Amino acid sequence: MKKILTITASVLMLITFVTSVKAQEEEKASPFSLGADFYSNYVWRGSVLGTGPAFQPSVKFSTSGLTIGVWGSFDAFGYAEVDPYISYSIKGFSIGFTDYYYPRADGAFASDSTNAFELNAGYTIGGLSLSANYIFNEASVPASAGKDKYFQAAYAFKNFSLTVGAGDGWHTSDGKFAVCNLGIGTSKVINVTENFSIPVTGQVIYNPEKDKLYMVVGFSL
Repeated sequence: MKKILTITASVLMLITFVTSVKAQEEEKASPFSLGADFYSNYVWRGSVLGTGPAFQPSVKFSTSGLTIGVWGSFDAFGYAEVDPYISYSIKGFSIGFTDYYYPRADGAFASDSTNAFELNAGYTIGGLSLSANYIFNEASVPASAGKDKYFQAAYAFKNFSLTVGAGDGWHTSDGKFAVCNLGIGTSKVINVTENFSIPVTGQVIYNPEKDKLYMVVGFSL
């Protein structure tokens, strides 16, 4: 009887240990993640791209500061953009490489006519974020001139955020360096059920170089 109790206790301890380990493994976040955003229109660095509402999916793998992913934007009128990227961040600093690729345009995947290759760097501290971006090549489809530059500063306050961006090349109508992106944005979370909520963001964007005003509202799943 004593042996049976000892064996039973040992089995229960083993089950408890295995269950605990399994629960801890399930709690660990997967390095793979995916997202889906829906926006009223697609405004990038002060310029509208595509026509009408945009669906923007993303898939990425992240581990120890390294992120490898693909981001895209599509609308019902034929606009399609697929951007593979890689980045590394540490202590607020980040550096990365992005390929802006347009699959519905003529040309192969590796063609310079359908791809613009960008080196980007950034720094974030508290609510302040700074970024610098440099396009290497001239590409006819995205209309990059080669050596295109874009710099942006943004600050997130408690209830809203401010953005200021300036660039040249494909960021401006005449290719000359100018402020092209002034934005003010806010966000909120809509609680649908106790366990399900939808983050909603909105931004008013003014491009002084093109004298254009945009409003963008979207949500994420």
